[in-house]
Amino acid sequence: MKNNKMGLNETWSMAVGAMIGGGIFSVLGVIIVRAGNLAWLSFLISGLIALATAISYSNLTNKFEEGGGAFTYIKDINHEGLAGGLSWLLILGYILSISVYAFTFGQYLENLLGFGPWFPRLISVIIISLFMAFNIKGAGEASWIEVITVWGKLIILLAIAIIGLWNFKPEMLVIEGLKQQSTFFNAVTGAATIFLAYQGFQLITYDYQEIHKPDQTIKKAEIMAIIAVIFVYILVDFGIVNLVSPELINQEKEVVIAIAGQRILGTAGLIIASIAALFSTGSAINSTVFATARLANKIAGDGELPHFLASKNNNNVPARAIFSISLISAILAIIGSLSSLVEAASFIFLITFAIVNFIAFTEINKNKFISLAGGIGAVTAALILTVQLINTKPFILLAMFILIIVVTAGRKVFYNKK
Repeated sequence: MKNNKMGLNETWSMAVGAMIGGGIFSVLGVIIVRAGNLAWLSFLISGLIALATAISYSNLTNKFEEGGGAFTYIKDINHEGLAGGLSWLLILGYILSISVYAFTFGQYLENLLGFGPWFPRLISVIIISLFMAFNIKGAGEASWIEVITVWGKLIILLAIAIIGLWNFKPEMLVIEGLKQQSTFFNAVTGAATIFLAYQGFQLITYDYQEIHKPDQTIKKAEIMAIIAVIFVYILVDFGIVNLVSPELINQEKEVVIAIAGQRILGTAGLIIASIAALFSTGSAINSTVFATARLANKIAGDGELPHFLASKNNNNVPARAIFSISLISAILAIIGSLSSLVEAASFIFLITFAIVNFIAFTEINKNKFISLAGGIGAVTAALILTVQLINTKPFILLAMFILIIVVTAGRKVFYNKK
């Protein structure tokens, strides 16, 4: 690394950490229950949409040569109204992600300590508050910490996967207890449901100025990170279904990786896997809070968010943005369920990534087919998720649309008062 800027290793680690940090620990049990033996296909489909989107993101970042992600791209092509509205929606998606990570953190800790169903929500608030304070003090962006934690998580996850596959037999790909839900349709709907597991790679585009040779590093890091994460997710899925019974997966879907650890090494395995989950979701909370606050600070500076979010404290961090984001995340973690939060966040990111892909298709002269495929894939997944929610969780869908309307209307009211 040169001039204290992040090189390929650090940038790749941040992208992997942002995805795996909350992704696999939050959604693995949910997707196995949804898609059964074809959960691996759900991870592959989502991963391919994410890969196309990453190529679009990196091409657009290189074209405009600045951080800010989707907000910057849309603003730079003179669609400020759409940029402002989408930025509010994107921040909501990140807030929902933080809620998912915090809720998952609480579930794993409760499974370890056994204090009762009230405990995860309390811990969600506490852990968000701790990382809020950590970030406000300006201690939230040490890239070397991310490198260490990412490799630690990868080692533990791959160990679980390898042990689970050690006595692999072809018939294990068709676990009897998972046959009923193992349909291609469920795999596709599952892919839409768990798209949250791949959000995070785009966070490195917000750190454009902090990356060494960003025009080369960002694209390499994003593509390599997503391919690595697809590989890890599929391996872990295969390993888990060989270690944990379908009945137990269904009962303990929120903490299935800890259960797998227990099957391998007993209490020691339970503790090791739980600690990995706690560190992983904790680092995901930390990095997402910081990146979202930085994004909100930039957008507020451009006049698309309330001006008080544009200020920074004596540590040169956007303290007010950090506090606001943390507060809303804590509230959602208290009132939401894991599956509803995952689905809501996935829906918002699918919309955002579809727009980014279509912008890349119109603005960039290379990789047009990839951008078009990514856009169509994201739109299709969002529509499938909508139909799925209409049939299974209409109230969740209604709440999600109310949130989107509130965010959109709030932005319009704010803009009209400027």
